[in-house]
Amino acid sequence: MEYLKWSYQDRIASITIERPPANALSSGLLRELSAVLDEIEPNREIGVIVIHGEGRFFSAGADIKEFTTVTSSEGFANLGKYGQDLFDRMEKFPKPIIAAIHGAALGGGLELAMACHIRYVSENAKLGLPELQLGLIPGFAGTQRLPKYVGVARAAEMLFTSEPITGLEAVQFGLANRAFPESQLLDETYKLAGKIAKKSPGSIRAAIELLNYAKTKEFYEGTKREAELFGEVFVSNDAKEGIQAFLEKREPNFKGA
Repeated sequence: MEYLKWSYQDRIASITIERPPANALSSGLLRELSAVLDEIEPNREIGVIVIHGEGRFFSAGADIKEFTTVTSSEGFANLGKYGQDLFDRMEKFPKPIIAAIHGAALGGGLELAMACHIRYVSENAKLGLPELQLGLIPGFAGTQRLPKYVGVARAAEMLFTSEPITGLEAVQFGLANRAFPESQLLDETYKLAGKIAKKSPGSIRAAIELLNYAKTKEFYEGTKREAELFGEVFVSNDAKEGIQAFLEKREPNFKGA
C-alpha cells in the first residue's frame, strides 16, 4: 500500500489515509481502499472499521493535479462513476464504517466521509464541498448525499458558496453524529467502535441492509446524472481556468464557457 495503512485488533480495523500533505484522494488511493475492503469483508475477526487521516487533515479533497491528466468528458465521467461505485459499496458494506474527521474533510474527502455509516468530528474541523469555487462540481455522489443529511436548502448554500461548516455545525445540521475536542476524537471513536464490535455480525448486516432501503430510485438516477455532468463540466473552459487558478494559488476568472 502506497497511500493507506491498515491493521486490526479486538475486532476493529483501522484504515489510515497517508498521502501528505493533504491526504488528497487520487485514483490510486481509491483503488487501494477498494482492495482493503476486499480483504476486510470476508475476515470474521473484524466487526467494525474506523477510517481516519494521518497528519493535519482527514482528507482535503480530490487530487486536482491528477485532473489535469484527464482530457475527455468520458474520462471524467468514468472517474466519477468509479468513486460513486466505491462509496456506494461502503454505504452498503456489511460491517459498520466510522469516519473520524479532523482538520478538514473537503470535496472528495467529505464525499468519502458521507459514505461511512457514522461520522465523529473534531469541533474545529472544516467540512464542505468547494468544487464550484474551481468551476467544477462534486462527482462522487456528493450532490446526492449531502441533501440527505442537511436538507436541500442547506446543501444548496454549502454548494453555491463553497464555504465549509465546522464540526460543531455539522452535528447541528445532521451531517455528523458527535463532535469532540481534537485531542479526544480518536479515543471517542474507538470507544464507539468497541461497543459496535460486540454486537452480533448477523444483526449488524441486517440493519445495514435495511438502512439502505432508505435510498430511493431518484438517488441512483441522481448519481448517474451527476457522473455525466461531472464529465461535461470538467472539460469546460471555466473548469480548466478553475483548476489552473487553484494550482497557481490565485482567484479564478470565470467567463461562463
